[in-house]
Amino acid sequence: MIYVPSKGPDSWKEFLAEPDKHWKSGYSACSLAYCWEEAHGFPKSVVDVFQSSPFELFHSVEFILGIPEHKVDLPPKGGRASQTDLFVLAKSKGELISIAVEGKVAEPFGPLVTEWMENASPGKSERLGFLVNLLKLNNKDISNIRYQLLHRTASALLEAERFCTPYALMLVHSFSQTHEWFEDYMAFAKLYEIEAKLNAVHYVGKINGRDLYLGWITGEMEYLER
Repeated sequence: MIYVPSKGPDSWKEFLAEPDKHWKSGYSACSLAYCWEEAHGFPKSVVDVFQSSPFELFHSVEFILGIPEHKVDLPPKGGRASQTDLFVLAKSKGELISIAVEGKVAEPFGPLVTEWMENASPGKSERLGFLVNLLKLNNKDISNIRYQLLHRTASALLEAERFCTPYALMLVHSFSQTHEWFEDYMAFAKLYEIEAKLNAVHYVGKINGRDLYLGWITGEMEYLER
């Protein structure tokens, strides 16, 4: 696939599945686009959390490129791709980092796995089995986990493999000042025995040869009005 340079935040709109519905002030698509475009790299809210994290990897991280609404193929072949709000390829200490950014304001993380699998087709069963195996969750109860958190984290790992990066980060960049849906993120992190905190990066462990991290960062309130 060939990508063209962005001409500004409004360039992101055309890649949305439902642009007329989601491209509005106060929605995550607009907030994320204006925040990251104006930062010309990592926004201050992200930099601050990275620099205060206990992981040296993120202390001097360098933004290389960002791809809005980046599609990552998942089984079965020909099925709907996982559409990452923003994929970032970064670098630190001479090593690449794959970052799948999920933008949020008031929107939930989609259905629970048990809801998504209701009357599931063979394709859905195949996909869920793939995600469970990839994320090393075979012995975990994921029925009340939000499906989007599974495939977004898988996207970070899959792109880490594709770009030959040893590190992967699934990052929720939420512009909700009341931290809506944080409890769902907490439930997902708990599968890996992580007590998730706001504005923090957590280390999951080595998954398929890659060091996987999870993070939740509260974005700047001013972008809710853009």
